[in-house]
Amino acid sequence: MQRARAAATKAKRLLERLPVTAYIGLGANLGQAAQTLRWAVAQMAQWHGVCLQAVSDLYRTAPHEAQCPDFVNAVALVETTRTAPELLQALLALELQAGRERPYRNAPRTLDLDLLLYGDACINSPQLVVPHPRMHERAFVLVPLAQIAPELVTACKLHDVKNQVISQLESWD
Repeated sequence: MQRARAAATKAKRLLERLPVTAYIGLGANLGQAAQTLRWAVAQMAQWHGVCLQAVSDLYRTAPHEAQCPDFVNAVALVETTRTAPELLQALLALELQAGRERPYRNAPRTLDLDLLLYGDACINSPQLVVPHPRMHERAFVLVPLAQIAPELVTACKLHDVKNQVISQLESWD
């Protein structure tokens, strides 16, 4: 009886939680990278407590601070009732499903998912830092983010990354 009551209380809290706008960076540079990003977006769209609102086009980018194949990148906008740590755990689980390994820093990857922004929250924990601490330095984040949320990316920020190689590949249509 007590377990049922606890489950009902947890369910009620989830229903009462207001949706938060979050932005997720997606990237891959191993295997069929574009196909993997499409799969990841389709998986996220099915998650309970997550409503996919928009996805940028796909972009090809040279690796940043690494020697490896080019990346395919995008940014997704979601509305979620999940907490930031819950959303992060779901993203990490999806990376594992895609075969993500972390043998060393900036290693090539089958799928990389980063929680870039979570509402206006500032989070600084050992597991999660939001806003993403290096997003302002990376064209592969700023250019697709500007496509789906231009109010979040200033011309000055885009100017700061103008020397990073990035090219639009395709839209989701």
